[in-house]
Amino acid sequence: MVASERLKRLLRLVPGERRFGFYRFLPFFFVLGGAMEWFMINVRIGKETFYDVYRRKQSERQYEERMEKGE
Repeated sequence: MVASERLKRLLRLVPGERRFGFYRFLPFFFVLGGAMEWFMINVRIGKETFYDVYRRKQSERQYEERMEKGE
């Protein structure tokens, strides 16, 4: 119960409650999404980024489809 009261108090500190209501948090989600996208593109875990893995899996799927069709 104490934690929820603290959270409510923290959320009330965000300006724009009367004008924007719940949507006042939207800029935070845009920033979070941009940061996540930057992380997925630029940060290497091991030797690969997320997009390296995505492109490799996509090309593997295309290769398997071609092999099934008999090309």
